[in-house]
Amino acid sequence: MRDIYQVIDTVRMSEKASLLQEQENTYTFKVNRSANKIEIKKAVEKHFKVKVLDVRTCNYAGKSKRKRRADAGRTSAWKKAIVRLKDGDSLDLF
Repeated sequence: MRDIYQVIDTVRMSEKASLLQEQENTYTFKVNRSANKIEIKKAVEKHFKVKVLDVRTCNYAGKSKRKRRADAGRTSAWKKAIVRLKDGDSLDLF
């Protein structure tokens, strides 16, 4: 098992993530691309001391980007985890 700080990168805050947080007690994280659902669950439970019910993951491919000239670049690929917590548990993120 990896260290919890190698599994969880950041918390993703967006309008959709805020709605999920309020309505369904789910939180969104940017995680390591090679982390699996079991590692994500254990890392969130250990770091935040909460009970995780469900983990869903999404892989996002990098996109091609271009600046004014013909300089072509690419954004990096990343993985998102949507974690649902037990009723009554919450995360103090800020």
